[in-house]
Amino acid sequence: MTVYYNYIKALHLIFVITWFAGLFYIPRLFIYHIEADQKPSPEREILTQQLKLMTKRLWYIITWPSAILATGFAIWLLFLFPFWLQQPWMHIKLAFVVLLIAYHLKSHQMFKQLQRDEVKYTSKFMRIWNEGATLILFAIAFLVILKGTFNWIFGVVGILVLGILLMLGIRLYKRIRDKNPEA
Repeated sequence: MTVYYNYIKALHLIFVITWFAGLFYIPRLFIYHIEADQKPSPEREILTQQLKLMTKRLWYIITWPSAILATGFAIWLLFLFPFWLQQPWMHIKLAFVVLLIAYHLKSHQMFKQLQRDEVKYTSKFMRIWNEGATLILFAIAFLVILKGTFNWIFGVVGILVLGILLMLGIRLYKRIRDKNPEA
């Protein structure tokens, strides 16, 4: 079975990438949906119907299948190499994967609410929510690449700095957008 390791690993990586692509784009569609809800009729109805269709296709055709396949190939890899489960970096990575799954499930809940035209969040909240997947991706990528050589203090500080920079970027974008609504 280890003969197929590189194929399984490649498929795992491909589906992780497409899963993250969906997780990066779905909050952006949520933002558009929330902002469309504030438009006058009939623009509101036209936009929300189109956005509901786009999010439904993204969520069920790309994001969910990618999440399932990425997880399936990951389990297969762990089955082939169970000693990885003894590695401390893998414990941390799996904790971030659990966090990623929780993020995915919460996004699913938001998706279902918007499909029912229940707008419970602001577009500002969604812009911040959108960065959650980015932070998880950075954490997992560094853990996988650096493994045992990873300096935990540096890693935690790096993730915090990245989070702060992302929040500052959101605030800067809001200021630019407030000055120029077309941005």
